[in-house]
Amino acid sequence: MIYKSRQNWLEAKNKKVMLFGMSGVGKTHVSNILRNSGNWYHYSVDYRIGTRYMGEHIVDNFKLEAMKNPFLANLLKSDSIYICSNISFNNLDPLSTFLGKLGSEELGGLSFEEYTRRQNIHLRSEIRSLEDSQHFIDRAKVLYDYDHFICDTGGSICEVIDPFDPDDPLMTFLSEIMLPVWIEPSAGWKEKLLLRFIDSPKPMYYRPDFLAKQVEGLDISTLHPDEFSRSLYQDLVEERTPRYKAMAENWGIKIGVDELDAVKNEEQFINLIAVRL
Repeated sequence: MIYKSRQNWLEAKNKKVMLFGMSGVGKTHVSNILRNSGNWYHYSVDYRIGTRYMGEHIVDNFKLEAMKNPFLANLLKSDSIYICSNISFNNLDPLSTFLGKLGSEELGGLSFEEYTRRQNIHLRSEIRSLEDSQHFIDRAKVLYDYDHFICDTGGSICEVIDPFDPDDPLMTFLSEIMLPVWIEPSAGWKEKLLLRFIDSPKPMYYRPDFLAKQVEGLDISTLHPDEFSRSLYQDLVEERTPRYKAMAENWGIKIGVDELDAVKNEEQFINLIAVRL
């Protein structure tokens, strides 16, 4: 690990951390706390994906929907209006709308071919955005003179690397420049995340072999997009947990979601990390 001991971490003039775990465990929340302290640069991987690498795809998807409306179609063709994505660190809905959901096209779903095409675009974009971390570490210091760096990763990071291979090139690179920290959900938090997803299912990235197993023998054209997404979620949580665990064991540390939830300021975050080193 980049920090060899508790003392090494506490004395580091430039602290660099990469948070990972399921969506909803508090990665962005604590990143906002650190950013608001004035000492930390907040790098959101999902925001980078949705702007640098998938921005054009997202806007084209908006335009595709707008072209179904004759009134908007005429305005677009005459360059009388323009459509843009208003993605932000705290609102990643434009990225989600492009990923979409698998299922009946009549109910707003995507065919398997289109869905997997978009999944592959996301896969490449996530890898590139993670690779960009070093650039933003340098940029944060050179341009803005930030002392510390917090990398807020997407929940699917464990799907785009091989967590069981200690020599995985991308995770080896990331662990050399930042401290990977897994936010481990308790049983209560897992239930909370499940209920939140059931209430409002959102598009996700799924590893190809996991997705193939889930759709085997199904007629995609008859699936209800939201219901099918809900049916996948609990399996996804169980599938990702050992992958996150392996990442923490091979390259970093873990902290409990309840511990992170109690963090209210920069000092508490630094001390929480220290007790795990």
